[in-house]
Amino acid sequence: MKLDPFYLIVDSAEWIARLVPLGVKLVQLRIKGRPQTDLRAEIRHAIALCAKHQCQLIVNDYWRLAIEEGCDCVHLDQEDLATADLDAIRASGLKLGLSTHDQRELETALAERPDYIALGPVYTTILKPMKSGPQGLTRLSEWKLRIGDLPLVAIGGLTVERIESVLRHGADSVAVVTDVMRHENPELRTKQWIIATAQARTRNLQ
Repeated sequence: MKLDPFYLIVDSAEWIARLVPLGVKLVQLRIKGRPQTDLRAEIRHAIALCAKHQCQLIVNDYWRLAIEEGCDCVHLDQEDLATADLDAIRASGLKLGLSTHDQRELETALAERPDYIALGPVYTTILKPMKSGPQGLTRLSEWKLRIGDLPLVAIGGLTVERIESVLRHGADSVAVVTDVMRHENPELRTKQWIIATAQARTRNLQ
């Protein structure tokens, strides 16, 4: 699975409509605590928007809806992984991304043959309470050596200013939530992320 280096995470199709047209090529729809009918409508709207703008859509958590709505990829954390029907996910053709926070979780994730692995938090994050502390750049490099060609997504406390070092230490894609969503100008910040990740990836390939 090939991932764009800029991995945007948002909590509504409205945000996708607002930011994806700026040039975002990879976005995760991460919605919590909404009724099933609302979730289905949000996913359908997100699918249409991403198709229009040639953006890869990843649905967080709701793998049944992702299957029913014909999505391409689903992302699960360790709690969701424990209860998900992985046979159904594979049979549907859905790509699978998995979150990891420590060595045990990495081994659990790799046993399920995912299409990418996410490691976090790399830095301190304010997004949600975390059971694990910051993993740091050294752990990021260790993870990449362990998983080889499998794409590695860095997440947690990431900013435009940290993109270069994160990619240099092994991340294939850099996921962001608060640095865009809570910025005073999310559109401007999104454009900065697009430019910075493209430039950093080019330098790392030289």
